Amino acid sequence: MDSTLAANVMHFARLLRRAGLPVGPAEAIAAQNALTQIDLASKTEARTALRTSMIHRHDHQEVFDQAFALFWRDPSAAEQAAAMALLEAQKEKKLDRPPPASRRIAEAFAPKTERKPPEEDEPPVQDAVLTVSDQERLQTMDFEAMSAEEIAAAKREIRRLTLPLDLRRTRRLRPDPNGPITDLRRTIRTSMRQGGEILAISRQRRQTKAPPLVVLCDISGSMSRYAQVLLHFLHAVTNQRERVHSFLFGTRLSNVTRQLKSRDPEVAFQMVAHAVPDWSGGTRIGEALASFNQLWARRVLGQGAIVLLITDGLDRDGAHGLADNMDRLHRSCRRLIWLNPLLRWSGFEPKSQGIKAMLPHVDEFRPVHNLESLRGLITLLSKPAPMQRT
Repeated sequence: MDSTLAANVMHFARLLRRAGLPVGPAEAIAAQNALTQIDLASKTEARTALRTSMIHRHDHQEVFDQAFALFWRDPSAAEQAAAMALLEAQKEKKLDRPPPASRRIAEAFAPKTERKPPEEDEPPVQDAVLTVSDQERLQTMDFEAMSAEEIAAAKREIRRLTLPLDLRRTRRLRPDPNGPITDLRRTIRTSMRQGGEILAISRQRRQTKAPPLVVLCDISGSMSRYAQVLLHFLHAVTNQRERVHSFLFGTRLSNVTRQLKSRDPEVAFQMVAHAVPDWSGGTRIGEALASFNQLWARRVLGQGAIVLLITDGLDRDGAHGLADNMDRLHRSCRRLIWLNPLLRWSGFEPKSQGIKAMLPHVDEFRPVHNLESLRGLITLLSKPAPMQRT
């Protein structure tokens, strides 16, 4: 391979890494080998070879395509496009905002020398205020508008979140010397060891256990950016608690509970990417819920389970059978909470057929688009649950 082309591949790998993609030396070497097997005169073949050798997850394809379009052309044109994207990102009010992938690539193109260093005569108190301000801004920033660095910071915040569900009394009993229930069988069995003399009364009480948590997350094209961040929340919850069941759905339903139990987030997400074939595709909410009700509801919805349904409600099939499946899911669980990122808009109205069919069958309807909404969800689940539906 030409040394110039090899150097360009190396610089391209560094660009992807600065944009937040997990691209290392192994991917760069694989990309160089892939370019030797194709016709370099074909831009389509080159893009396909680089993408298959350097990208391992569906949600990274949009960032890769933006980087490829800017990098593998005239460098001056790429710099101008990056500068224009940065100027657009700095505007507070704009009608046509560039997609988040363009902003991340623009930040990756910008050299480190362009960052304005802090002034030397600035007092340290001002630095602390700015740090707190940035932290507060991160809490309310939309996941879709975050840059690569902000997404990484949000993921670190999500890993520190805990979800303390309220404990519920079960029908099982356990021995307890101070329990309110008299255990006659244990009392008599113990007295037989003392010649029939009852020296003590055995007692017991009901066990308390956190209810199962079942998460159904939409990974269609309209939800893919939010699902990428929310997967970190699901991974953190799965490793903190017992009896957490996670399902992803687009055009089909996929159970990813076993994959998310891996302690290493990158290993878990790589396993999820191989197990889910319909990432960023269409949405068939009714069909996915029907599959869940038929195959999994009786297995995971026992003992007062709480269900988190994460979707924007935009159904590809026009809400066919959605109301019936939502009603069955609502009656099978103790609490059904719908998390919809479209609620971030103050003027949101349930106009689509899918949203109208789903709303009557949920207990809570809440937004999920930033860290503050996730903390609000944790606060809601930490409170005592409402009375059981009859």
